Amino acid sequence: MAKNTVRHGAEQVAHLLDSAEFAGLIADLQETRWTGRPGYPVRAMVGMALVKSLYGIPTWSRTARLVSEHAALQEALGAVPSVYACYRFAAKLREFSDAVDRCTAAVLARLQEHHPDMGVDIAIDGSDLPAYANGQRHVSKGGAERVRFSDPDASWGRRSAVSTRAPGSYYGYKVHAAVCTSTGLPLAWQIETASAHELTVVSSLLDSVQEAGFKPATCAMDKGYDAKWLYDDCEKRGIHPVVPLRVTTEVKKGKHAQPSCEHGAWTFAGSDSKRGASKWRCPTGECSPASVWVKAGRHHPLIPRTTSRYKALYHRRGAVEREFGRLKHEWAMLPLRVRRIERVRLHANLSVLTRLAVALANVRSADTVNA
Repeated sequence: MAKNTVRHGAEQVAHLLDSAEFAGLIADLQETRWTGRPGYPVRAMVGMALVKSLYGIPTWSRTARLVSEHAALQEALGAVPSVYACYRFAAKLREFSDAVDRCTAAVLARLQEHHPDMGVDIAIDGSDLPAYANGQRHVSKGGAERVRFSDPDASWGRRSAVSTRAPGSYYGYKVHAAVCTSTGLPLAWQIETASAHELTVVSSLLDSVQEAGFKPATCAMDKGYDAKWLYDDCEKRGIHPVVPLRVTTEVKKGKHAQPSCEHGAWTFAGSDSKRGASKWRCPTGECSPASVWVKAGRHHPLIPRTTSRYKALYHRRGAVEREFGRLKHEWAMLPLRVRRIERVRLHANLSVLTRLAVALANVRSADTVNA
């Protein structure tokens, strides 16, 4: 994507509101108005949601304050909605979440038209979203464990060390996402409580990616996703998993090792997805038979861990980590300033939708400049 095509601020908001995808969202929401006062224009309210994510603002009150003091944003929106109107609009979006989903699907479809290889190689991971709640486990130091929290939908989970932050438990939610490793854009995502294990959402994420029209060939995941059934689940969908091995008892016994003979370790000679096996050859060809088929599974995936292709695919898994960082720190996914899981899900959906919409706008602008 050409860097010189990126718009900023009010110009970007106006450009997105004028796009066909958001015009569809505005029309869908307009149809839900059937009684009561007209209120603020739907276009202005959708624009408020865009401003919130574009400017990285965690709350509606600060968003409304910014617009009330920003002449260019007022011109782009065509109105100055109050903070109370924003709260009511958020409730409406939760009720008609299918309209947001259709808008997101339309944006993803247009992105795929510009990037035909988008979604061929994906990466899946989860990341912590600390709740907007009194998340101390104990009421006081050395005291009783807390039983009431200001966000009852959240739960306790574990997170790894990042920078100077030590690993440990936290109270909140977790965002699980499937990201295209070539574009770095999210294709599917899911918000669950912190206690939900990452393995439980892989199948639904893969299904969501395929339902969106993408055809992933590989899926890179970290060692925490190393489970026998996951390999079968991926291959059943025509997706080759790229996952490092955990050191289990069978691994210690060498069950994962490639075939070998007195001539040395055998070399990889390709895989057959229909057969569900990979082919290995004697390094000198003196053995009889000179090659064998090894059934695919956790210990012997169709993309062997010793190959350069596996190493390259796994190296690109970092795309999902970088995208989590962008969504949290550039697109207002954190800090959370809403409680209950439905509100957190809407907040995350709007952050990702804005991120994707801006990426689409940049691609279109680049195409216009290059035309």
